[in-house]
Amino acid sequence: MKIFDRIEYIKNWIIKYCKSMPKEPDSLIVGISGGIDSSVVSTICAMTGKKTFAVSMPIQQNQKQHNLSLKHQEWLKNYKNIVTPIISLDNIFKNFQTTLSKFNSLQGFANLRSRLRMVTLYQVAQSNNGIVVGTGNKVEDFGVGFFTKYGDGGIDIAPIADCTKTEVWEMGRELGILKEIIDAIPTDGLWNDARSDENQLGLSYKQIEAAMNNSNSKYYKKYLKIRTLSLHKMKPIPVCKIKDK
Repeated sequence: MKIFDRIEYIKNWIIKYCKSMPKEPDSLIVGISGGIDSSVVSTICAMTGKKTFAVSMPIQQNQKQHNLSLKHQEWLKNYKNIVTPIISLDNIFKNFQTTLSKFNSLQGFANLRSRLRMVTLYQVAQSNNGIVVGTGNKVEDFGVGFFTKYGDGGIDIAPIADCTKTEVWEMGRELGILKEIIDAIPTDGLWNDARSDENQLGLSYKQIEAAMNNSNSKYYKKYLKIRTLSLHKMKPIPVCKIKDK
């Protein structure tokens, strides 16, 4: 499928999904980070014509990342149906850290940022008869499980979850997304040191894609190890089935 056709397909899929709901939502809610995935998703949402909230939610954010988020919000204003709230969650995050100081975990507090953003997006959604639109791509959602359970994994629809990171970059270029965002090193934005996704995963997205497509890839064993540790995120919640009721 050509890049433009893929974009149109996703746009129409979102519209069709909304119309299929018992009560059609009035708005689409997207959390934006200044990264390519959320930039592409928020743009496609805007293209549907539905009221689209592109929400920036800084939490002790690296200034460069936050600036990209703000620049994308400004760029999105080319669409008349766009709303661009900036909701600082710094104080809420600090209160959680203080209250839960006896349960200190750097990983836990990193994931907390994502979970605070999730509940914020749902608050915006419920106050605007909206749905929360996910920004995870195929590599993250179904390859290595690189998302926070009940954080950025807590969404209503996943429009680019069947698109590789490479395809998302291609769509970004087709849409005219800011070059700074396309060229930015991918990061989840959950750490004060602004560590990249590759730092955390140990593989680049291109290497992961190579492994996903070819079990003979030299990256396959490393990919499989990462994937195995995150499978619990990608599988349905285990349910204890009672045999003799």
